[in-house]
Amino acid sequence: MIGISLLTLVPGISGGSETYARELCRALARGSELRYRVFLPHIAQDAADGLPSTIVRRYRASRTMPGRIAAMSLASVWPGPLRRDLGLDSLAAIHFPLSVMLPPITRPPAVTTVLDLQHEEHPEFFGRAELEYRKLVYGWSIRRSRVVVTISEHARQTLIERHGLAPDRVRAIHLAVDHDVFRPGSGPGVRSDYVLYPARPWRHKNHARLFEAFVRLRQERPELRLVLTGEGDFGPLPAGVEARGRVSRDELVGLYRGAAALVFPSLYEGFGMPVVEAMACGCPVASSNATSLPEVVGDAARLFDPLDVDEIAAAADDVLREPEQWIERGLARAQQFTWDACARAHDVVYRELSSG
Repeated sequence: MIGISLLTLVPGISGGSETYARELCRALARGSELRYRVFLPHIAQDAADGLPSTIVRRYRASRTMPGRIAAMSLASVWPGPLRRDLGLDSLAAIHFPLSVMLPPITRPPAVTTVLDLQHEEHPEFFGRAELEYRKLVYGWSIRRSRVVVTISEHARQTLIERHGLAPDRVRAIHLAVDHDVFRPGSGPGVRSDYVLYPARPWRHKNHARLFEAFVRLRQERPELRLVLTGEGDFGPLPAGVEARGRVSRDELVGLYRGAAALVFPSLYEGFGMPVVEAMACGCPVASSNATSLPEVVGDAARLFDPLDVDEIAAAADDVLREPEQWIERGLARAQQFTWDACARAHDVVYRELSSG
């Protein structure tokens, strides 16, 4: 039996990592011949999505940051009870998909998914306490894992170089989108007069330069709007910029289908799921050329240097002028990213670990 620990999952907060965890479980339930047991916190009792599960109430899961830190700290310094709750002796292998091996173990053989190493490539984006915490927790998770899964070849090479890992210990498995949800609309395909950027106002998301580029675009396209989604304070917004806050998945799909383009100026992505979601919905994409994004979009997006405001504006303008070629390329590219393929690649890792 393969264990999957989702103890650190916080619904509605974990973002792309929550999507990954849930969709992986759902796809494994559809197609794997292995037996699984998913270990869940009491605040996410539905996250196994079709796989057998156990609610681990001893893990003091919390939705608040202080509560989360306290729960993880207790599980780290006093792991014995949690190890017994997980029944580790009955497992052939265990997977920690949320970047943290919790509780820390030495057996059975473990695989941890490290979703990104932003704190190592861009430490300036983190406060001192969070930076030290990530270094400590990610470090022990990586060292104790027999195999480390990550979500792009860029992240894989970073792990190998910065942690001295043997290349065969690190596997790049791309994320995916649900093509039953993220698909073009059934209407006539008329797009509105806005460009879209779905991202919280974190420093690496690079909103300030996007705002500058948008002001320049609006000089020739006064009707153009910029729609933002995601919780948080974006600061003063230029004319024509609208912050929608957190939106539902259905609302996000509608925004992708209606947008004149997605403009994605992020400075760092472990994968970059919104660009694939947009392409799958038939939305033309202008994307940053940073980190994993060129690997993910291939030739299906107009790439630009996210540090150069002129390049951001020029790339967005190119896509707005000739959207059809980018729509066609994007639809074809998005079909390469499916959760069933993602699950099959995980299955290979689980079989390898459980066979010794």
